Order: sequence, then structure tokens, then C-alpha cells
Amino acid sequence: MIRFYALVFLVISFTALHGQPRKKAPSFNNPAQNPFGYFLEKQWWIGLKVGTNFVQIDPVKRYSAVSPTNYLSSETEKVYGEFDKTGSQATLEITFYYKGFSFSLQPAYRHSRFTYTNDYEWTDPENVNNRLELHYYQEQKVDHAEIPFIVKYDIIGNRLRPYVQLGAYYSFLINANKTVEVSGIDYASGGINEFTNEPVNVGAKDLFASNHWGLLGGIGANYNLGNVRLNLDIQYRMAMSLINSTENRFGNDRLSGIAEAMDDIKMNSISISIGCLFPMRFLASGFKTLDQR
Repeated sequence: MIRFYALVFLVISFTALHGQPRKKAPSFNNPAQNPFGYFLEKQWWIGLKVGTNFVQIDPVKRYSAVSPTNYLSSETEKVYGEFDKTGSQATLEITFYYKGFSFSLQPAYRHSRFTYTNDYEWTDPENVNNRLELHYYQEQKVDHAEIPFIVKYDIIGNRLRPYVQLGAYYSFLINANKTVEVSGIDYASGGINEFTNEPVNVGAKDLFASNHWGLLGGIGANYNLGNVRLNLDIQYRMAMSLINSTENRFGNDRLSGIAEAMDDIKMNSISISIGCLFPMRFLASGFKTLDQR
């Protein structure tokens, strides 16, 4: 009998224990209550980007060290290359993200290149067969330190996050160099003599403005991979001020000696960069940056 009551007691106890309702795990329907929700809605990112750029020159006012007397000066105007040289840039990106909007500071080192050509002709007024034709090919290499401030908006909030962006930048001149190649045809020697002179390489920092500023816009995309973010960024930059020095236009004796003077110019460019960004909050192996929505 004792054994029977003991068995009944065990059955009742087991049923009572397992019949009690279990407590559910806390549910974070409100993102503000979910500690990981902050990762998705509010985040600091930092990373590096590298890429290439292509320059387009906008001449505002033309200048020349030579004034033609028997033909129009417009015939000697410089012809600028259109996105024909490859430059480079390296960027440190610091971005604050909040609910689809990003506010980004992106200090960068930028190396830009552009070219232009122009032609001159000298003719003996007493003998038109005695003439000299000169062709100038010039390449500029300019280095700037830039501080852009950019606002981005994510179009889609998934693992692949395309965005649009607008901003402004301020540039400080670091260095500049110029290469001038002069070639031509000399008809005055009794025949046709084609020649090419040795290139003239000069430091041209004094010919450029110490700083300039501009506006930018573009598109891009971020791709969340594990605990990091891969980035593709495309920008168009439009200079709002001159990049050349208006005071030192004729300041280089070597360039003035070969009839070279810089125009007043603005520099627009297309930049393409790739990079990798790292989150500064919840940086732990137990949580991934993948959307949990």
C-alpha cells in the first residue's frame, strides 16, 4: 500500500511540474528595445577606399604668352583633353548612419592629371614659304588634400544597399608638375625639317591656387558581408572656384620662354572608388551586420 501511495505521489508531482506554463523568451517587436536594433538603425562606420579619377577642364578665360599679328588669337587657344588621363585617390571614410541617412566626412589624397595642346605658326612676310609650325603638348599633374562632407540616402535597406549622395569639398594644394613637349616643322631651311625637342619638366606648384572648393554628387552601393561592409562609390565633382593661380600666371621663366601661360580654369572630375568599412558599435563575433528585418 505504501508503495502504491508513493507511486501516485510521484505521478501527481511530475504532472504538476510539467503542466505549469513556460515563460516565453522576451520579444523585441520594438526596435528601440532590441539592443541589436541600434546596430541597424544607428551606427558609426570607418574604413578606407582607393580608386581612380578622370579630369575634365572648364576654361573660364584664355591667356597666351604670344599675340599673333597675322591671324586670330583663337587659332592658338588650348584644346583640353576630355577625361583622357587616369588619376588616383585614397580616402579615409568616417560615416554616421541613422535610419537610411548617412553623414560622412571623407578626407582624401587626390592625384589628378590633365592635358592640352595648342599650335603656333611663324611666317616670313617677304616669303610665305619660309615658315615655322610648332605643336605644344602639355601634361599637368596636381596633388591635393581634400576634405569632403557628404550626405547619403539608402534607397533600399537590404544586404545590398544602393544609395544616392550629395556634398561639397574643399581642397588644399600639395604639389604640381608640368611637362611640355614641343614638336614642329621648319620650312625655312630650304626643305621640310620635322623636329621634336626634349620635354621641359618643371615644378608648377606656384602656377596653381593654394585651395579651391566645389560640389559633388553621385551614386554607390554598400554590401554587408559578415561584420564588415564592402563599398562601391561613383562621384561627379564640379569645381566652383579656379584651380590656377591668377597672380603667378607668367611667373615661371622657363615656361614663359616657350610661350606658355595657363588659362583660368576649373577642374571637374569623375571618381570611382572601392573600399571596406568597419562598424564601430557592437563590433563582436556574435553579431553580424546582416539585416534582421
